[in-house]
Amino acid sequence: MKKEADPRMHSAEHILNQAMVRIFGCGRCFSSHIEKKKSKCDYHFGRPLTDREITQVEAQVNEVIHADMKVTEEFMTRDAAEKRFNLDRLPEGAGDHVRIIRIGDYDACPCIGPHVKSTKEIGGFRIISVSFEGDVLRVRFKLVDATE
Repeated sequence: MKKEADPRMHSAEHILNQAMVRIFGCGRCFSSHIEKKKSKCDYHFGRPLTDREITQVEAQVNEVIHADMKVTEEFMTRDAAEKRFNLDRLPEGAGDHVRIIRIGDYDACPCIGPHVKSTKEIGGFRIISVSFEGDVLRVRFKLVDATE
């Protein structure tokens, strides 16, 4: 994770991950590249998404964003966090206490990155392309003005 990661985009990534979990029952992304202009998330997945499913994911992410959910943090011991969360994506040396980012009652995830204080700060979310190769689903997205 880059130190200067965009809080809006990073918070949108968390919401996208939870939408994928809820809609498809897949895991959170195993790889991501988060940038201010556009970002991507890679998922272990068995097939490409249909146009209808792409629209469904985008709509759910925007619904959460527009719900104006509070984004909060809490800390827990690594032992407690390991019982509730997958810590594989935390960097080496993350410490004995793990920061958990909560997006309302929608998502909770260990994270070291910057986040917004409320989902309304994100704006709008657009999936710009989706590809599937070798059991990897890649979702590319950007943030737009909430009215777009």
